[in-house]
Amino acid sequence: MEESEYESVLCVKPEVHVYRIPPRATNRGYRASEWQLDQPSWSGRLRITAKGKVAYIKLEDRTSGELFAQAPVDQFPGSAVESVTDSSRYFVVRIEDGNGRRAFIGIGFGDRGDAFDFNVALQDHFKWVKQQSEFAKQAQNPDEGPKLDLGFKEGQTIKINIANMRKKEGTAGTPRTRPASTGGLSLLPPPPGGKTATLIPPPGEQLSVGGSPVQPAVVSGSGGATEPWPQSKPAAATTADVWGDFTKSTGPPSSQSQPGTGWVQF
Repeated sequence: MEESEYESVLCVKPEVHVYRIPPRATNRGYRASEWQLDQPSWSGRLRITAKGKVAYIKLEDRTSGELFAQAPVDQFPGSAVESVTDSSRYFVVRIEDGNGRRAFIGIGFGDRGDAFDFNVALQDHFKWVKQQSEFAKQAQNPDEGPKLDLGFKEGQTIKINIANMRKKEGTAGTPRTRPASTGGLSLLPPPPGGKTATLIPPPGEQLSVGGSPVQPAVVSGSGGATEPWPQSKPAAATTADVWGDFTKSTGPPSSQSQPGTGWVQF
């Protein structure tokens, strides 16, 4: 045992009783009813400690902490700690004095819960010891551990059923087809959240989208005000257009003005 190993406390019970037990005559086990349960030989505190792989059951004075007896346990269940056959509150432990002398004594708890904690503390410690031993073996021989085989056995097959699923129309990832333009003025869609500005044709004309006439609308100006489409001014009429009717002869030659009367003939 290494000197660097520290001692840990596994369980402490404030009250335990010690009994003298008669020698076991047969292999049928110990019976607590054969002890003088009303006359314990000693009473005090029980403490279970662990140092390395060995657990120690220590019987100490409940006031001064002086050690009364100690039972090293290297295996549980085993010969160092045995349960009686007629009760769950009493046990037989093998104590040692450090000089090689050993003796078997009986211990008992007044509360059944204390006896349960005593039993579980020893079980948990030696379960931990077993796990540590297995980990040490795996670390020394990593190739000897069980390997996970994911390969197919001889003659083994698998079957996969893939259902035919139809994609929903308009789902994400499906490209949308843009309708082809049929001619005329093609207008871009308005920006998101913006206000729509529509062109207004001059008076007497109409916009055509896709070959179909569109009713004139208004132009949205700054601040949301509507402005009319600027109308084009008509071209100035020529002199021939204004006086064309007067330059034509509408009556007989006798009704026209004669030269020298002050009228100018166009």
